[in-house]
Amino acid sequence: MEKSVETIRGDSEGIAYEFALYRISGTSSEAPSAYIQAALHGDELPGVVAIDALMPKLRKAENEGRVRGNVTIVPRANPIGANQLLFGASQGRFDLGTRVNYNRDFPLLDRPDTALLPGDEVPMSSDRRLKARLLKLSLGHDIVLDLHCDDEGVAYLYVPDELWPAMADCAANMGVDAVILWSGQSGSSFDEASLHPYLKMPRKEARLESRVVTTVEYRGVSDVYATVAEADAQGLYRLLVARGVIEDTWIETQKTFAGVVAPIDHIEMVPAPCAGAILYHVNPGDTVKAGAHIATIVRAAGEDGGRVEVLAPQDGFILTRRSHRATRAGDDLVKLVGVAPSSDARTGALEA
Repeated sequence: MEKSVETIRGDSEGIAYEFALYRISGTSSEAPSAYIQAALHGDELPGVVAIDALMPKLRKAENEGRVRGNVTIVPRANPIGANQLLFGASQGRFDLGTRVNYNRDFPLLDRPDTALLPGDEVPMSSDRRLKARLLKLSLGHDIVLDLHCDDEGVAYLYVPDELWPAMADCAANMGVDAVILWSGQSGSSFDEASLHPYLKMPRKEARLESRVVTTVEYRGVSDVYATVAEADAQGLYRLLVARGVIEDTWIETQKTFAGVVAPIDHIEMVPAPCAGAILYHVNPGDTVKAGAHIATIVRAAGEDGGRVEVLAPQDGFILTRRSHRATRAGDDLVKLVGVAPSSDARTGALEA
């Protein structure tokens, strides 16, 4: 395993950011290659610890000559966001200089050619420089995994429509609970930018049936535990074995996914009707009926009528909920995967 350090020039003289990059050269030029990154949102750590637990498995496979395809790993993909603090609280989702989400506005290329990406000599902000570098590192890999997490939630994948159901084995082997299918535009997110060049090519040449591109949501931001990280690492390893990147006859892989699968327009982003304290009546992973109590908002503590009930708009599956317990009017409380399209379905990305 070869380690190198990537440097991203900052926006002021004397400022630069670094992140570690690990590469394993596979033994077969015909085997699929894999790229895995975590913490594109700098304060999301479940994917970081999953990669930490995965690395010993990769080193063992390499030492035993079982890594067939090239593997590239970026454990912490966003040193800029990781170093943004406001009054001691991490602010890793948006660049404080440009106010742009770190998982938006990636370059959309017409073909998978790194020469189309801007070089370091081009005058641009450091967050755009980082995005160009990450896309350059990932381009050309058959498997591209972007590890994120939600506020509080189950483990789930965002999968492009064009890659489903061919990616069902990936969801099964990773052990996630749900798959959300999307199409069209998602704000030029990393997964959209990773797939976009191949959608411009003839399908046979693009090899979409064997391509893997997904955003992995590893539960909630606080789900950083050794046992969970080990289970997630085992799922990542099982996926690499199933797809032929790693050879391991001791690993039993899966082909059929039995979890929840729904298009993105089935997601109900249930808003808070008023400001107040949130009392949740459901947990991520629960199945609810239309009209079920999802939450109570304590609008005016101790007053008659000071509580407002929030009800499920349709039958469905609770995918996520907010980790904070204070809400403003209109803030989203939960993502509910409905059995039917939402009457208020959002286009593009669900959240900024």
